[in-house]
Amino acid sequence: MAPSTGTAEARAAEPQGEAAHFERTVARDQRIEPRDWMPDAYRATMVRQIAQHAHSEIIGMQPEGVWITRAPSLRRKAILLAKVQDEAGHGLYLYSAAETLGADRSELTAKLISGRQKYSSIFNYPTLTFADVGVIGWLVDGAAICNQVPLCRSSYGPYARAMIRICKEESFHQRQGYELLMTLMRGTDAQREMVQDAVNRWWWPSLMMFGPPDADSTHTAQSMAWKIKRHTNDELRQRFVDMSVPQADALGVTLPDPDLRWNAERGHHDFGEIDWSELKRVISGDGPCNAERVAVRRAAHEDGAWVREAAAAHAAKQEAR
Repeated sequence: MAPSTGTAEARAAEPQGEAAHFERTVARDQRIEPRDWMPDAYRATMVRQIAQHAHSEIIGMQPEGVWITRAPSLRRKAILLAKVQDEAGHGLYLYSAAETLGADRSELTAKLISGRQKYSSIFNYPTLTFADVGVIGWLVDGAAICNQVPLCRSSYGPYARAMIRICKEESFHQRQGYELLMTLMRGTDAQREMVQDAVNRWWWPSLMMFGPPDADSTHTAQSMAWKIKRHTNDELRQRFVDMSVPQADALGVTLPDPDLRWNAERGHHDFGEIDWSELKRVISGDGPCNAERVAVRRAAHEDGAWVREAAAAHAAKQEAR
């Protein structure tokens, strides 16, 4: 397909034609659009990344969604219901972005529930108490914000534009989670202990959300070259740690890392070694909730088949008219 900028004659006279045009577009920090020519590897990378992100939003509804009926007040129920609804919307935006690359939404879902595509490892951990809802908002959504705000400048236009709204809503979710934790920390000793326990369980998985260390990352170098990503996994992880430490101090909780300390020479916080074997184990399907998460998604997909069929029949009838 022809690129959206420049004339066909001019491009034909350029070395390597469309490939050279693609490289210059990326180098100039301009956007690649759906009708533009792109390398097959770039298209495949974007489909993989956007699909994994979309799957994460949809699967991510489950850990908090189980607390909607058990929320301690009508206000908390309404807040949580709105957040889960936002996550469903994020998934829909992202599946739509993947479709601009020629991906089929039903095929992406089939790959998810068959285990051929992944979602974020963080959602394979259980939510044991209502404090987990707050910690997910603070740490998990906080990590997502660190990771996703630079994606608003991703080289692929539909993905970058979808991320603008998603990041605004994720920022609100992070504030909601932090406010819930502040409320609990002003409560009883049992409530404060509940918050600390949740922080202890979610801190390290949150650091793993940024992916493996740069030396072991399969996709980072090429994604950086194509400007899909703007920062490496380790850079984003460090930014998240530096952001979280003062927030934890204000909250009154202790981050479960005895090696965590400020390094004046580096201008950043040092932190302990992450158990990468844990990340590999969870990604491979052996986390606490992997089987449950996929089973729930599969059941929802199968139970909703009649809705999709009815919608397709209605659309066909409207088109016939």
